[in-house]
Amino acid sequence: MTVLVILLGSGCGGGGGGQGDSGAGTRTTGGIEQASEADLDAALEKSFKESDAPGVVAAVQTPQYTWIGAVGVADRASKEPMTPDVHHRIGSVTKTFTATLLLQAADEGLLSLDDKIDQYVKGVPNGDKITLGQMSDMTSGIASYTEDDQWVKEWSSDPTRVWKPEELAQAGIKEPPLFDPGKEWFYSNTNYVLIGLVLEKVTGKPIGDLYREQIIEPLDLKNTSFPESADSSIPEPHAQGYTLQGESSGREPIDSTDWSPSEAWTAGQMISTVDDLLVYGRALGTGEGLLSPEQQSERLDSFVSDVPPLNQPPLKGDLAYGYGLGEDHGWVGHNGEIPGYNTYLFYHPELDAVVAVEVNSDIPSGDCPKDEPTMKEWPPNIPCDLPADRIFRALAESLGKPAPSPPAQ
Repeated sequence: MTVLVILLGSGCGGGGGGQGDSGAGTRTTGGIEQASEADLDAALEKSFKESDAPGVVAAVQTPQYTWIGAVGVADRASKEPMTPDVHHRIGSVTKTFTATLLLQAADEGLLSLDDKIDQYVKGVPNGDKITLGQMSDMTSGIASYTEDDQWVKEWSSDPTRVWKPEELAQAGIKEPPLFDPGKEWFYSNTNYVLIGLVLEKVTGKPIGDLYREQIIEPLDLKNTSFPESADSSIPEPHAQGYTLQGESSGREPIDSTDWSPSEAWTAGQMISTVDDLLVYGRALGTGEGLLSPEQQSERLDSFVSDVPPLNQPPLKGDLAYGYGLGEDHGWVGHNGEIPGYNTYLFYHPELDAVVAVEVNSDIPSGDCPKDEPTMKEWPPNIPCDLPADRIFRALAESLGKPAPSPPAQ
């Protein structure tokens, strides 16, 4: 397999890095068609500029080649350039790991996806009706603690606070059901915190051990980890993460690198690198090394696209959600967002290709609603999008399998 590594520029913010510096760093073509390389280069540079992010590591892997691009800076203060080996918080890509453990537990007979949540956790509204499968595909009707005003107020007042999983779950389940199970769709982080608690209960093991023993070690993911909840550090090397959460447009971004990831637990606490994500993304898309063919088929058949979403963009046609897995115009995988970091990891079965994008900012850019703070004013012809989402879509289009942005709410 040919490996192409591109290091473009070291600018900061606004995509300044990479413009006019495309000859910097190292470049080896090794037999890759120049047109393909040029397409990926151009897609990365244009979308990175529009993302307004400090830096990005993006990668494409097919059976023929691996292309990696690192653009911009890992640290706005020091101007240290972004490099392909940085560790990165992957946010909700964690959900794919958690759902995989759930499917593995079902295969082992430790539980059934048809089990009701109140068999394991008491006090969940409609708990005698909501199945583990409905929690996994987000049709449970359980409210998300991250949408609870009181929880958001407490979290934002001290982002370094270490949260217990039970506290997160309670903040979600204290609210009444959003809808009857299976009748609508709503993306709720509470679902995946509860699934984590269920997995610990049926296995008798800490969730970190399950990730390591059943996914990380079998796939030889050397730089992927589920940190202890009290550990807010990221292994070296890593990029500093920047956010405007809790701030208004036009403000300087906040360095959120050392904020506590415990606010996400099994919904979003994991750390990885782009190299590991390429390996994992292929396993996630094919099931190889993770699930039996029967289980993988069940997972790919679980996509929900025919129920109305509650106050969220519609799932229809080529947009769907299943057991910890999204379907986006033929691409299957998940995106992730946690303060300061944005990730996109998707696999396309027709191309047998994986695309991984890691950005050290969760600040959207473009013509965004007033309640979504951005770094600057943008012309209306640039639609609002998160940085990793924008860059993924540009790379997907260059590969001939476009994934247009979902319609606005």
